[in-house]
Amino acid sequence: MAIPQATTKKFNLPDGREVSIETGKLAKQADGSVVVRMGDTMLLATVVSSKEVKEGVDFLPMAVDYQEKFASAGKIPGGFLKREGRLSDHEILVSRLVDRALRPLFPNDYHAETQVFIQLISADEEALPDALAALAASAAITVSDIPFAGPISEVRVGRIEGKLVINPSRNQMKVSDIDMIIAATLDNIMMVEGEMKEISEKELVEVINFAHETIKIQCQAQIDLAKDFGVKEKRTYSHEEEDDAELEKEIKDKYYDQLYKIAADGLADKHERSRLFKEVSESYFDALPEEHEISIGLAKKYFRATQKKAVRNATLETRKRLDGRGLDEIRPIWGEVDYLPSAHGSAIFTRGETQSLTTVTLGTKLDEQMIDGAMQAGFNKFILHYNFPGFSTGEAKPNRGPGRREVGHGNLAMRAIKQILPTPEELPYTIRVVSDILESNGSSSMATVCAGILALMDAGIPIKAPVSGIAMGLISDAETGKYAILSDILGDEDHIGDMDFKVTGTEKGITACQMDIKVDGLSSELLMEALNQAKAGRDHIRNEMMKVLDAPREDYKPTAPRVVNIEIDREMIGAVIGPGGKVVQEIQKTTGATVVIEETERGGKINVFAVNKDSLDKAVAWIKGIVAKPEIGEVYDGKVKAIQPYGAFVEIMPGKDGLLHISEIKWEKVETLEGVLEVGEEIKVKLIDIDSKTGKLRLSRKVLLPKPEKTEQQ
Repeated sequence: MAIPQATTKKFNLPDGREVSIETGKLAKQADGSVVVRMGDTMLLATVVSSKEVKEGVDFLPMAVDYQEKFASAGKIPGGFLKREGRLSDHEILVSRLVDRALRPLFPNDYHAETQVFIQLISADEEALPDALAALAASAAITVSDIPFAGPISEVRVGRIEGKLVINPSRNQMKVSDIDMIIAATLDNIMMVEGEMKEISEKELVEVINFAHETIKIQCQAQIDLAKDFGVKEKRTYSHEEEDDAELEKEIKDKYYDQLYKIAADGLADKHERSRLFKEVSESYFDALPEEHEISIGLAKKYFRATQKKAVRNATLETRKRLDGRGLDEIRPIWGEVDYLPSAHGSAIFTRGETQSLTTVTLGTKLDEQMIDGAMQAGFNKFILHYNFPGFSTGEAKPNRGPGRREVGHGNLAMRAIKQILPTPEELPYTIRVVSDILESNGSSSMATVCAGILALMDAGIPIKAPVSGIAMGLISDAETGKYAILSDILGDEDHIGDMDFKVTGTEKGITACQMDIKVDGLSSELLMEALNQAKAGRDHIRNEMMKVLDAPREDYKPTAPRVVNIEIDREMIGAVIGPGGKVVQEIQKTTGATVVIEETERGGKINVFAVNKDSLDKAVAWIKGIVAKPEIGEVYDGKVKAIQPYGAFVEIMPGKDGLLHISEIKWEKVETLEGVLEVGEEIKVKLIDIDSKTGKLRLSRKVLLPKPEKTEQQ
């Protein structure tokens, strides 16, 4: 059988690197499949969408899965099973990036079960695959018959020595002060996410515009690929009941004003608003006769659309929000630190009806998170976990571990905070921050950032600057040109709005952002206006935080462990460990401290961790005694370890003995040591010489004693 001929399209990145998209060779039973390649990195993306729709489904049930095959990097998975299992957090985060860019471009009435699967099948250390995943997914859909208003693509933008770079290499990213992923169509920005080292609003807009120029080339390449492959006619479908214009008009005419009034009344309590909105719709359904020909599904759809229109218009026309606030007004804030007496650091941050209880726990190197992936390996010293239980929104649902949303929100908060943490050299702790959301009505991830900063300062972590976060929204009307930028959005405003834009930063600049756009066309001017309004909101929130705690505590809590790092010469590592680990085990058993030893490029590094200062001091003194170098001329408190006819061996440091020759004990001549010294006796000695070849130590006691004066007979 002949090898199938693939259809390939190639383009170049701004620095000349080539990217190719190939279709028609692999996975041909999928509705669409492509292989994207840059360098030796290759991604296989497939898409399959059911021809039939499950009954009662009124949304797009799409799953996007990104998986890195260990074989792609020449590695075997760890663990007992030695095979790829559930997606890692990194793979989930990449899956979310792709999903958020694709989902808005499927038709609103398309409800077929759809799966997008992106696999890393070949890895190149210098061609990072996550920046190519959305390109591969979009290309697979574009060459299929699945209805889609794309194509889209994503790129990573870094900044190295002041110069913006598209899809930088792994080594370039190590020195970049920006790490952003931007997704867009030919015409519009769809999604932005990333972290940065306190950049300005203007710089952020420049990065987005810079990325879009390359994305346009990648989108055109997909269009050309589909054309060369043979453009498939998009499938016909009918996933919803045929619209009933008369019923739609009846509901809008009769109930729009009632819904508008509720939206314009500015009720602060979301449950009360929900109750009133529900009463309006129930009044219609309760009034229907037992026998009727009204489609309940269509009626519910029209009520949702009417309510959405009423809320949006109320905001645009009254310039007031659902809860009565002005467009740029922040909800009331209160906070508290040191709420949990046993935690190493704790804080409550409450903004309106959103509340986070956050804890900080300090650990040792043994507590570092191990990363074991196809493209990533190593250890993570800063961990942030975000939990979103059902009771936070008044729902009864079982806890089944973190979902993709929780992983994504926790990652955004982690990226926002990590920019202002001390370096590992400055702070030897492993830090775990946990945000438990106790109430939620919009922007719980930003509450996590604020609570996390307060908890870190409560724990005594010397952060470089406080970070605050805010979620911005947008309601716009293309027909009238009216728009409203909303600061600190509610959950309902997120649902009915055109933008969800989360921004975090210090007084100096932005540290992280995440933006999803649901509307075509977001001009740079409008984006800049939203960013400036976000900065004002961030400043207000940060000032409220500072009223709770304005600086890190000068010392750690009494419950917090103590950590000291000791740098030693490489040749001293063995002395601290001892034969079979005997020495380090004795240190830990005697002092109660935990001692972790690792070899570094510069030599050895010892991490001493204890729950109280006394244990720490004892362990540190012991180790310093072992690694200290004897110096000629220094006087030591020694202990006699053994006695020989020619002298005594005296321990002057842990594990370091020197010979105190019989002639160096007294000025007077000593014939025998019997009755002069005993094993275990403590004496002061001076180091008088170190043999340059053997390293043996020569000690003297007599030089510390008064020298007898000579008599006339002598």
